[in-house]
Amino acid sequence: MHNIFIDLLDSAITDFESLNDIWFAGDSLPPLESSYQVNFPRLELVFKGHYANTFDSQQPDATNVTLGVGEALFIPANAWNKPDWQHECSVLSLLFGKSQLGFSLVSKRANEDGFYDVQKYSVPQRSSHAIDHILNALSSLTHEKKKQPADKFLLMALLCYCKDMLEMPTTDCTRRSQDLFKGICIYVQENFHRNINRNTVAERFNISPNHLSRLFRQEGHMRFADYIAWVRLERAKFMLKRYNFRLEEVANRCGYHDSNYFCRVFKRKTGKTPTEYRVH
Repeated sequence: MHNIFIDLLDSAITDFESLNDIWFAGDSLPPLESSYQVNFPRLELVFKGHYANTFDSQQPDATNVTLGVGEALFIPANAWNKPDWQHECSVLSLLFGKSQLGFSLVSKRANEDGFYDVQKYSVPQRSSHAIDHILNALSSLTHEKKKQPADKFLLMALLCYCKDMLEMPTTDCTRRSQDLFKGICIYVQENFHRNINRNTVAERFNISPNHLSRLFRQEGHMRFADYIAWVRLERAKFMLKRYNFRLEEVANRCGYHDSNYFCRVFKRKTGKTPTEYRVH
């Protein structure tokens, strides 16, 4: 499967001049409901059709932009974007986790629910390498008024680095098991606000629920349900400190549809109620 992503990156790198506008999402405005917001940088590149998005672009109000072929959206850690998915499109997403680089290609037809093609892959991240500095430089550009031509050259360097990481073969079975575990962790960090559980995630990665549980016991030394709870609570802590959302809204944005249950879980795990945590 990784050859698909190598080919996409290779086409973008080879046809450098076809890369058009690069947009940058910020985090100065509170995220819209159902928007994507994670604690690692992301890059989205359009290869087909039109990709409608709402994001914070350092303006008084959120910006609505429809990206075309060759346009990219860079989202720094803890910044947010909300895709509309109303048009036909194919979008490549690169997810720069702390230990894993995730690749996701989704294809959508206009006026149809869901995606007709979704492909995902992940490889170990090279931390403490040039890629860290490239990501930091792109994140810094978010706050710069003049972004060109640095943005395009940084994007090209990032794509080249990602292609290089994809082309490193991993044949060790232990390594593959670790990669699968980390890929699932990235997926949970992306989708914690949705109604995900052991069965739905196992189906998404084409493994059995028992295999998923065994994987988290062996690689993560925890239950899968505990990992989902940890991701949701960490995001809830961030939202309580960063935004003035009502508790019901924090709960809903973190995947808890019962705010009373959210408060009980939060108190049990942290020793404080959400309100006490927010004011201290």
